Amino acid sequence: MPQKRDVLMKFFKTGKGEYGEGDRFLGITVPLVRQTARRYFVASMATITPLLQSPWHEARLCGLMLLLNRYNKCPDERSELVEFYLSQAPRINNWDLVDLSAPGIVGHYLLTHPRQLLYRLAADPLLWNRRIAVVSTLTLIRHDEWTDTLRLVELLKGDTESLMHKAMGWMLREVGKRNETVLTDYLEQNATTLPRTTLRYAIERFAPEKRRYFLQLT
Repeated sequence: MPQKRDVLMKFFKTGKGEYGEGDRFLGITVPLVRQTARRYFVASMATITPLLQSPWHEARLCGLMLLLNRYNKCPDERSELVEFYLSQAPRINNWDLVDLSAPGIVGHYLLTHPRQLLYRLAADPLLWNRRIAVVSTLTLIRHDEWTDTLRLVELLKGDTESLMHKAMGWMLREVGKRNETVLTDYLEQNATTLPRTTLRYAIERFAPEKRRYFLQLT
């Protein structure tokens, strides 16, 4: 699928100096990867591990889908699977790979475990660990727990990576979906110090006049 492959390489910023530099694509669509992963009830780690080491983006995507499935089906292994997942962060090296896997693995795990892990990841120099930290809180937000999301945004608002600005704005928007008052109060105090992209993402669901109000603050 050469044409699809070329589109994906541009979309995921694989050029020199870009965040996905050097990533390689086969041109296989996500639905086809999902269809393949669904064929395995619980794939072995001997199957999953080589996929995550593959140079091909779609193979790593499939590996993460299989890992997520194993996490869901094998509750007794969850601590070990989270540890393994985080050890693979250099291979979970694009935003779609993080976004597909982090909420269902790290986020779900932290519903019942201490949250210090989020702050360790947020302080990591590796972009993908920082994105894992922020995006993992999607699961917490959906359980009406957003304190850690707001704290992480405060810690990371000086991050220079646009992918982090977008991730933070996305999570703030998700907070607003659950409780618009919480998001509004947070922005009243912090909008002027947030990256512009983060703010724009955060206020996407607001009424037009409310969006204009917050944009004018900056």
